[in-house]
Amino acid sequence: MLYIGVDLGTSAVKLLLMDEKGVIHKVVTKEYPLSFPHPGWSEQDPEDWYDRTMEGLKELIAGEDAARIAGMSFGGQMHGLVILDADDRVIRPAILWNDGRTTKETDYLNNTIGRDRLSGYTANIAFAGFTAPKILWVKNNEPENFARIRKIMLPKDYLCYRLTGVFSTDLSDASGMLLLDVKNRTWSQEMLDICGVKKEQLPRLFESYEKVGTLKPEIAEALGLGSVTVAAGAGDNAAAAVGTGTVGDNMCNISLGTSGTIFISSEQFRVDSHNALHSFDHADGHYHLMGCMLSAASCNKWWMDDILKTKDYAQEQKAIEKLGENHVFFLPYLMGERSPWNDPGARATFTGMTMDTTRADMTQAVLEGVAFATRDMYEVARSLGIRLERTKICGGGAKSPLWRKMIANILNIRVDVPANEQGPGMGGAMLAMVACGEYASVEEAAAAIVRVERTEEPDPELSAKYEEKYRQFRLLYPAMKPVFDKLS
Repeated sequence: MLYIGVDLGTSAVKLLLMDEKGVIHKVVTKEYPLSFPHPGWSEQDPEDWYDRTMEGLKELIAGEDAARIAGMSFGGQMHGLVILDADDRVIRPAILWNDGRTTKETDYLNNTIGRDRLSGYTANIAFAGFTAPKILWVKNNEPENFARIRKIMLPKDYLCYRLTGVFSTDLSDASGMLLLDVKNRTWSQEMLDICGVKKEQLPRLFESYEKVGTLKPEIAEALGLGSVTVAAGAGDNAAAAVGTGTVGDNMCNISLGTSGTIFISSEQFRVDSHNALHSFDHADGHYHLMGCMLSAASCNKWWMDDILKTKDYAQEQKAIEKLGENHVFFLPYLMGERSPWNDPGARATFTGMTMDTTRADMTQAVLEGVAFATRDMYEVARSLGIRLERTKICGGGAKSPLWRKMIANILNIRVDVPANEQGPGMGGAMLAMVACGEYASVEEAAAAIVRVERTEEPDPELSAKYEEKYRQFRLLYPAMKPVFDKLS
């Protein structure tokens, strides 16, 4: 049988068609616009998501035996706020995960309501990108729109609603709303009261691998399909983790995409004392800890495209020879930082340049800065007693052998490269397989489908050099924070 995975990203929807053995038959990508109506704002029209997805689905299944397509599911950009009125019309453009307008609302939640209360209700504190601060922003700034709200959704759940007619979400994506009691896998009534939200305005909760329904008859007819099972899906990071086999207990995935994450799956519920890592429900039915840095591969893209004015990333990296010996450091906070600092005012800096600093030194510092910041997040997990021997790696930055080597030695763990890394879309297709009964569990699907292509082993001598460099890197943010505060 064949399964469709839909990856609803920030700039495009990526759809893939995969069989039960994990063989990718086809991939289609459809782009849509991103709007920045004011500085720091980031919005999209949900209708664009639906239109491009329908176009992509038609292209994806063209020429295929429709009777073989059994199920579909989603991985989607998290935290975005989609609000519908009584007639199921979108009230305003969706406010996205990377929108920064909610500073006042985030401060209110963390400092007036209080971090301890928030953590007790949801296992997390407020971040500017989360959904609850966005709801409060609409309440405070667009009261006429707030009064019209009948349904509150996340981006991928709007797609699911349009395709199935079922008002649903999954627990992994809902974890990033700051409205969910993560430990008990239910909506937090205390948070609903704080935000002025009624439970009937929120979708029904599902595990990521559960069937929510089937394609509406008119949708199936338009696509030339029969009865197709639709699973709830997952937030993009949880879906990507499924696609890399990061399920079960004490497994890890590092993503070097536009943003960067460290994702640690766990059968136990955990919260760190400073809420430096997000404590979320996982798509496998258990839990996960996740650290998110706002700029990862985007740091290298900025440095290469905008500063060095080159697209030949590999050529620039060839000049880097002396790992663990660079005297230049880079703080990768181009858009502020989430984990572990939760500081929107943090900024990127180069430190340590001298008259003999070279272009290669600075390129190396950018790559190492992202790896050091990933180590920062890993150290929070270690403070909880988590010890990792290896991690999977995915995202555009993971295609660089040099960057993978830095990650392996700066974190001093083995780095496994999946043979077929297709991100959230692959995870979505695997969740659909479980919903259709192809596999009994997400863990079983991952064991059957995910294969490791190669492994980067840490070198003891190089890891020791990087340990000293990391200790120096750790001094920089605390020293610069007073400056950042004044600049912002």
